[in-house]
Amino acid sequence: MAQPRIVIVGGGFGGVYTARALEKVLRPEEAEICLINRDNYFVFQPLLPEVVSASIGLLDTVSPIRRLCPRTRLFVREVEAIDLERRVVTLAPGERPKATDLTYDYLVIATGTITDLSGMPGMAEHALPFRTLGDAVRLRNRALEVLEEAANETDEAFRKRLLTFVVSGGGFSGVEVIAELNDFLREACKQYPTLPRGEIRCVLVHSRERILPELAPPLAEYAQNLLSRRGVELKLKARVKAATADAVFLSTGESIPARTVVSTVPAGLPPLVASLHCAKDKGGLLTNATLEVQGQEGRVWALGDCAVIRMRNGQEAPPTAQHATREANTVAANIAAAIRGGTQQAFQFDGLGKLGSLGHQSAVAEVMGVKVSGFLAWLLWRTIYWSKMPGIDRKFRVGMDWFSALLFPADLVQLKVQASDNITHEHFETGEAVFEQGDQPDRLYVIRKGEVEVIRDGVKVATLGEGDSFGEMALLTNRPRNATVRAVKPTDTLAISKGDVSKLLANFPELRSGLAMLAEKRK
Repeated sequence: MAQPRIVIVGGGFGGVYTARALEKVLRPEEAEICLINRDNYFVFQPLLPEVVSASIGLLDTVSPIRRLCPRTRLFVREVEAIDLERRVVTLAPGERPKATDLTYDYLVIATGTITDLSGMPGMAEHALPFRTLGDAVRLRNRALEVLEEAANETDEAFRKRLLTFVVSGGGFSGVEVIAELNDFLREACKQYPTLPRGEIRCVLVHSRERILPELAPPLAEYAQNLLSRRGVELKLKARVKAATADAVFLSTGESIPARTVVSTVPAGLPPLVASLHCAKDKGGLLTNATLEVQGQEGRVWALGDCAVIRMRNGQEAPPTAQHATREANTVAANIAAAIRGGTQQAFQFDGLGKLGSLGHQSAVAEVMGVKVSGFLAWLLWRTIYWSKMPGIDRKFRVGMDWFSALLFPADLVQLKVQASDNITHEHFETGEAVFEQGDQPDRLYVIRKGEVEVIRDGVKVATLGEGDSFGEMALLTNRPRNATVRAVKPTDTLAISKGDVSKLLANFPELRSGLAMLAEKRK
């Protein structure tokens, strides 16, 4: 009898800690554990804001998943689709342009959420989200880029616009980002003699009457007062309505001249999860007390930010790391029970408390009913999160980072890692296949020089030369390639990625019509 296969989608707290728990409760011969994540590392998100201020090293917030989960089979891919009826997870193509179908007996969905900027004009184009390690690096690079530009800018109005940073969202993420960013900018200014410190402007926009609504009012008030004293402007009872390259527009009618806006809200489900035909509530997958997705009992579990979890006491589990790690233990125990024919256990965890950093040796904390603020809360915040870091090596590195930050100023170094160009030049030698029949569509090609032949079911059906395009049919229908294209002579092509082609087709109906006519002609 074949081993049952457990597939986990997502490599955050929920996914990685589920895999770790499964490795503990199941013997190797009892099940195959698979985890799918777009990256091969786990990010310790509570410390991401400190990457912006260089309080800790870039790679010290991440841990290799293979080291954390040595018995788990890791797929570093995007997930294209989940078929709940057939119990199949379809992985996006990797280096080889072919999709992979991964069947499962038990499925765990732990994708987390995304920052959904679709409802605010201009935000998707101009705002920086803050959820991933890449987001933290981009924000740090942006801050340094602005400082370098402003240091030599003679137009005072434009310089002030450059030095204005707006953060949307006054929850823990937004507050910690604005606090670290504000500290970093004001400290970095000391290394730019031509920059007036008074021109740095950090603005936090929040829709409620006070920031940090998760905390008791006295702690939230302490946080507000501290941030204000350190130069952060608070725009309360206001929302970011729209953004351009030069300004942020608020629901109150106010506009803030700014060249940098960061958004930590609102949260939305990834399109993959939103497309699933199963029970949802408040935008998340609806689970029962045992964390099974309603309607998919015994087959599919969900946890973390993407799930709406009603605990035994009737309350909903908040989307925090401490809850996700406990949910992971429950999911692992229940999958083990399903495999062994045991009884499912309900999830219940009241939480140990809440912690929030306010930058420079200050924090707020509410632990086991005790409210603490200031330096003591900061020590508590660092101690607790340091203890939760996975791996002795990461604990050591983060500890050394914090010690070094007390002695030396931050390095003002930009890591200009440019994103790959989605429009690329590719060369093919004689006889080399551009793509094979049955491959998944990933690019549209235009021949710059050379010649290719089109072969369908072993029969040559066309020859294409300089200026001709090919590959459009599969992109339009989103189906596998229906022919093989091979270079007849050395050939240079311009390759446009599937994503960029989709954007062009969505905005230029004439282009879609033209490609559709060409595809019809070539059938």
